[in-house]
Amino acid sequence: MRQIVLDTETTGLEPSDGHRIIEVGCVELINRRITGNTYHQYIQPDREIDPGAIEVHGITNESLIDKPRFADIAEEFLGFITGAELIIHNAPFDVGFINHEFRLLPGRPGTVEDFCTVVDTLTMARRLHPGQRNNLDALCRRYEIDNSQRELHGALLDAEILADVYLAMTGGQATLSLDARGDAQESGTSRVRRLATGRPGLRVILPTAEELAAHDARLEAIDKSCGGTALWRSLER
Repeated sequence: MRQIVLDTETTGLEPSDGHRIIEVGCVELINRRITGNTYHQYIQPDREIDPGAIEVHGITNESLIDKPRFADIAEEFLGFITGAELIIHNAPFDVGFINHEFRLLPGRPGTVEDFCTVVDTLTMARRLHPGQRNNLDALCRRYEIDNSQRELHGALLDAEILADVYLAMTGGQATLSLDARGDAQESGTSRVRRLATGRPGLRVILPTAEELAAHDARLEAIDKSCGGTALWRSLER
């Protein structure tokens, strides 16, 4: 299962007023694991950025003068997201801007929904936490996600943070597999990995007397707290 956590920064709030995308950031998840594969691009919008927008993301008109236009990166961007499930916080905003950019392209390739399915984490958060603040900063506090680097909004940084928030909101990683290929599936089934027959035996580290005593004291405390019904103590008996 391939998912793309996506965020954009823009010149303003409404594409219907001619506002454009100036930054896009994407983080790839495979089988609910962050792969390290990302897509990030600043974009020349051919218009001025609203002062209020600059206060939010810190991207200035001068910094975008030498950046490519959306038409220049559209094919690469589409290639990165096509076929994936997009994870977006307040999806109508970002999808609306991307679709606006698509409409301005020669040949008008279609809409985001023609290439991807979309999950809105803001809608998900409001369902999970009704009546509470559900912006990204509030969700970071709620799920204990470190966002200390986030002084200003940034598309790639926000996508990276949202990836952690999304995994926390939906139950964490699906497996404990350390295989970067994501062999283990979300359903809980996994491929059998057979060890080499000639591999050396595992080293056995025995507990010290102090560790055994501490373990025994802990079991005694657990047994006492549950009225002598602790399973481990009953097995010992």
